[in-house]
Amino acid sequence: MAERRERIEVGATSATASFDRAQRLARLLARALGPTSGPGGVRLHTIATLRWIAVIGQLFTVLFVHFSLGIELPLAPILPAILLSALLNLALVVSFRAAARLGEWPATALFAYDVVQLCYLLLLTGGLHNPFSVLLLLPVAMAAATLGVVPTVMITLLAVAGAALLALLPAGLPFRDGLLVLPGLYLLGAWTGIGLAAILVAMFTWSIAEEARRHAAALSATQLALAREQKMSALGSQAAAAAHLLGSPLGTITVIAKELARELPEDSPLAEEVRELLAQAQRCREILQTLGRRPQDASDARYARAPLSALLQTIGEELARPGKTLEVRVEPEPGGVEPELVLPPALRHALANYIDNALRFAESRVTITVRPGPERLVLEIADDGPGFAPDLLEWLGEPYLTTRRGEGGLGLGIFIANTLLARSGATVHFDNQAKGARVTVIWPLADLERAQEERDE
Repeated sequence: MAERRERIEVGATSATASFDRAQRLARLLARALGPTSGPGGVRLHTIATLRWIAVIGQLFTVLFVHFSLGIELPLAPILPAILLSALLNLALVVSFRAAARLGEWPATALFAYDVVQLCYLLLLTGGLHNPFSVLLLLPVAMAAATLGVVPTVMITLLAVAGAALLALLPAGLPFRDGLLVLPGLYLLGAWTGIGLAAILVAMFTWSIAEEARRHAAALSATQLALAREQKMSALGSQAAAAAHLLGSPLGTITVIAKELARELPEDSPLAEEVRELLAQAQRCREILQTLGRRPQDASDARYARAPLSALLQTIGEELARPGKTLEVRVEPEPGGVEPELVLPPALRHALANYIDNALRFAESRVTITVRPGPERLVLEIADDGPGFAPDLLEWLGEPYLTTRRGEGGLGLGIFIANTLLARSGATVHFDNQAKGARVTVIWPLADLERAQEERDE
């Protein structure tokens, strides 16, 4: 009988294996690419478009000043610098897709090149005498809008240092009647203004971009929470429908199993399996009955107020497996007192799921440790089995994700348990010990007391 159940579970798992692999692959790709608005996640198309505008603007300005205004500019060293920027931009566009994203440091290198190239052009055309020197603020603003703190500071310092170099090197602005040379005090003022503007633009732009990133992250978290709630609501509806639809078939199965048990002789090879079938059918009926039972029903001892360790011991006895021992310990922290609780069906189901998993995969022993403290209650459920698969630890709690090696199941148990516990204010952590797995549930006492007060109302 047990072997047939295992074959059924393995078959159910194979039906969702492809979905599971696709889901994990999508997460890995999303992590590798990063968010559109996050630091270092700037799209290549955005940078390439802005740099094309800069190249075209530089070329047009140089040619217009030289040929239309009649101001002599050193075209021999200027045009190759503009051509180099165009070739670099073309190489980026050809080598990567338009939707590709640049990492933080490649984007930093591009912005640094833009600052150096612009300083070179300004050095050949008058330095800080040139009114276009204010364009040094553009790479700083772009870096602050798309990069993190350290790259933004680096680009800002590079722009300020470049402006200082332009102010120190002797150069005059090419003009119709020769070079236009301004007083040194004016150049000092121009450098001070550009430097202060670069710092203020970087700080303001980065703060605005960071706030937008936080809002985007908060929106994503909210959408994820809503999606989880929708999944949980859908599971609740399905559970209610299952409880209604399975009542009659289970009743029929129970009646037939009783008839078979009565008709079969004691020495029949099928007698043991029929008794197992009857016991499992009866257990299913009890589970369905608890779905509609009110937790305030004082006639049910399972929902009476008692120390948490006693409640956990009761759950463990209901889920006991041959050859597996379960021990409940209470190890209070200084100032901590074990609380007396009433476990509503939701929390009872969640904790029973973790205990049942531990008993299922343990080799011989499961240890439940209750650690009450002055501000929180910590519950640890540990087994001596094979432990969680290391590559799945990060994803535990996601729906349709199997949690242990070589076992079947749809992977909804831990997802449901985590969601139910999260509603009570608890946080759940999964890790492996030297031998076996461990689940740690942490309740702030304030949240736990509030959940008990709401239940008693």
